[in-house]
Amino acid sequence: MKYNFDRIINRLGTNSAKWDGMAQAHGEDMIALSVADMDLQAPPMVVEKIVEMASRGIYGYTDPFPPYFEAVQQWLDKAYDWRVPQEWIVFSPRIVQAVSIIIQKFTKEGDRIMIHSPAYQPIAKAVAINGRELVESPLHLVHGRYEIDFEDMERQMQAGVKIVLLVSPHNPTGRVWTKDELERMAALCVKYDALIVSDDIHADFIHAGHEHTIIAKLSEDIAERSIICTSPGKTFNLASLEIANIVIPNDRLRERFKDGLQQAGVHNPTFFAVPALETAYTACDDWLNELRDYITDNISFTEAFFAERMPELNVIKPEGTYLLWIDCTACSRHESDLVEWIQEKSRVSVSFGRSFGQAGEGFIRINVAAPRPLLDEALERMAAAYPLRKQ
Repeated sequence: MKYNFDRIINRLGTNSAKWDGMAQAHGEDMIALSVADMDLQAPPMVVEKIVEMASRGIYGYTDPFPPYFEAVQQWLDKAYDWRVPQEWIVFSPRIVQAVSIIIQKFTKEGDRIMIHSPAYQPIAKAVAINGRELVESPLHLVHGRYEIDFEDMERQMQAGVKIVLLVSPHNPTGRVWTKDELERMAALCVKYDALIVSDDIHADFIHAGHEHTIIAKLSEDIAERSIICTSPGKTFNLASLEIANIVIPNDRLRERFKDGLQQAGVHNPTFFAVPALETAYTACDDWLNELRDYITDNISFTEAFFAERMPELNVIKPEGTYLLWIDCTACSRHESDLVEWIQEKSRVSVSFGRSFGQAGEGFIRINVAAPRPLLDEALERMAAAYPLRKQ
């Protein structure tokens, strides 16, 4: 491979939410497989561009100019076969910020907003923190694959739902929604006049045999009630640079969202954000191809490790993302037992299932976008302390 993804980079002392946060709470001897940023270095071309920008020594206010919009357009076309006019694209620092503003601008306190659970909590929490009612439509695990309960979804929407928050691909389960599933969801949103807000941040990690469909592509009618949230943050490991592309086909919705950004005081991107995005979207295809292969190998390695060393546990086959959702109920249905095994005895930090809602109890989520030696050591630690290990 041209790029050395096996290289371990020490992130302690870098204000890392993942590593320094873990170290402060639990000690520096732990390994983090938790927060969904990668422990793999960003593309060298992006690093070089940031260093070049930094060397100028002036970090003044910035704006997104035509090259930013052109880069986003090219990426949406190349990656998802979605051709959009430049005016549909709105800069926002982060998707979670955008979702919060959408909730504030398009609903009122007490309105019902739906998400499928187990759910990515920052998106779910944006509902409650804005005084709206979170409606959870539980996914069902059927023969090792999570499925939407469309009957439950419709019952909930009959009672009134203003927004459906779609996470596509789904975090934490790794589902890539099929076109048929998206069409059924969209039909319900049309029938009950609900806005669709789709977080597509993991859409660049789709595994063999699956295809990502942007829900707004289904029809003009669906596009008119859709807000699609994309970002290079996960794809190129640029999360802290804070740049997201909010694509809004409906003129009225777009202007209202822009008003919300202004009311929240959001306008200028950070100094490094736009050049990093432009470089990532236009000059890093070979890096991304190698990264995808590396992550695919890490997933296969982890699946095989669990099958051999912790066979009672069930790794849900991911269709997308670099996150693995693992059913640990054969070990214990109580999260406190899993915390004792993984965090206290193994000294590995993972995302425990209850942080994704009650439906996640007994599950863990691990991030395999890490150097293989680091991933291997973490799994070995877990296996050594595994409660069901045969003596």
